[in-house]
Amino acid sequence: MRNQGTGTWPARRARLAPGATAISHGSRDFDYAMLDQRVTRLANGLRAKGVGHGDRIALLSPNHPAYLEMLFAAGLLGAVFVPLNARLTAAEIEYQCSDAGVSVLVHAAGLADVAARATSVTPDARRISLDDEYEALIAAAPATRIDETVTHSDICIVMYTSGTTARPKGVVLTHGNMLMAVMNAVLDLDLHSDENALVCAPLFHTGALNMVALPTLLKGGRAVIIDGFEPGHVLSVIASERITHLFGVPTMLDALSAHPSWQAADLSSVRRIVVAAAPVPLHTLRTFTDRGITMCQGYGLTESGPGALILTAENAERKIGSAGVPHFFTDVRIVTPTGEGARPGERGEIQISGPNVMSGYWHRTDASAEALTPDGWLHSGDVGVADEEGFITIVDRLKDMIITGGENVYPAEVEAELIEMPEVTGCAVFGVADPKWGETPCAAVTLAEGAQVDRERVAAFLAPRLARYKIPKAVHVVDEIPRNATGKIRKHELRARFGAREY
Repeated sequence: MRNQGTGTWPARRARLAPGATAISHGSRDFDYAMLDQRVTRLANGLRAKGVGHGDRIALLSPNHPAYLEMLFAAGLLGAVFVPLNARLTAAEIEYQCSDAGVSVLVHAAGLADVAARATSVTPDARRISLDDEYEALIAAAPATRIDETVTHSDICIVMYTSGTTARPKGVVLTHGNMLMAVMNAVLDLDLHSDENALVCAPLFHTGALNMVALPTLLKGGRAVIIDGFEPGHVLSVIASERITHLFGVPTMLDALSAHPSWQAADLSSVRRIVVAAAPVPLHTLRTFTDRGITMCQGYGLTESGPGALILTAENAERKIGSAGVPHFFTDVRIVTPTGEGARPGERGEIQISGPNVMSGYWHRTDASAEALTPDGWLHSGDVGVADEEGFITIVDRLKDMIITGGENVYPAEVEAELIEMPEVTGCAVFGVADPKWGETPCAAVTLAEGAQVDRERVAAFLAPRLARYKIPKAVHVVDEIPRNATGKIRKHELRARFGAREY
């Protein structure tokens, strides 16, 4: 094959195990031979609509097998796949379609109005409904093999960042980046060909795509795709489908353990759960390890595809709370503000290097230059600390660090203690301007039904646990902690909402 990209993966796996189930979605099961045929037909159908090498094709939908089929079909054509966040507004989708120069937008029927607005700025773009036209396109196209020249240096995917503080940027991942990111997961999670992997996190983010779905398919297992995350349904599917592997962010796992079915749920098939996307509270990890589940905490960014650090199964209990060590094909260093390598126990910025790290941002040379050091290391913007064995713990985001009276306060440290309060079900700690101290820490909390707390109660609870300057000077009870689609807290919204008050 002249094509060495990800698009050939279904055909290569079909040579080895054509009858093995590749994807389950609702009442449909696709074996690898069927997946190969559907991807090939889809690629031919898109080619007939004018899609060629380098063109961008996008998908706007809840979780669906089309995320994988379109990724592979784009790879056969040398085109570029652009997965869009189905939770965004029409204006946000419009910006991303325009920025990427999308030529084909496949969309769920329920998102037709959003898709119409998104393509209004690119009048030559074609819209295809996922619920009818998509299947018709596949059925009508020939299964003729395509052997476009695609190398590991060609662009595979443009995935937009979550954009918690500014317009999102398109992260460019090549076929080589994707291969090495997926291989990191296959190797370090010790995936098997009999995996039943649950894809319940959004496939428009790299966690679900590159830590669950693609590694499972590369290894020859089965990806069980559900449309979205509903805790009771997830617990039911884990039992009925004998799920062995899944990925979630801390808020998802907390929702599972808080569900009424949690104690009775059959979790005996689960070999491992990968948890990442935010500092993970120890109580979240313990809730699952107490059920006998191996928790593989990880760390990464869209820009690193996402894996950078992983806590493998053999160290999961011994180093619980750590994000682990660098993935097999990845290197990580911690750099102090003076530019020196941090010593064990010393905090600094996490920087990442490896063949999984992005080539840059789509049409953003300025932002790419800011994100990558001259010697090719990716600035994470996150603070970490390594122990004597090299296991790294995530402290917080650099931009979220609060400097109060010359002292550094890391919100994640305060949040980890605050969430231990029996009344508190969720929390976020953030800094606001203070005329005396420069900044002062504040907290937003959600509470258990019927519970009440005030600043004095919080201060009394935290006093034995934290230095006085770390204790929030104000506590705001809110109905919901604002988060983006990956579970990251939108602290800029909290600062804007509460920052003008005097404390």
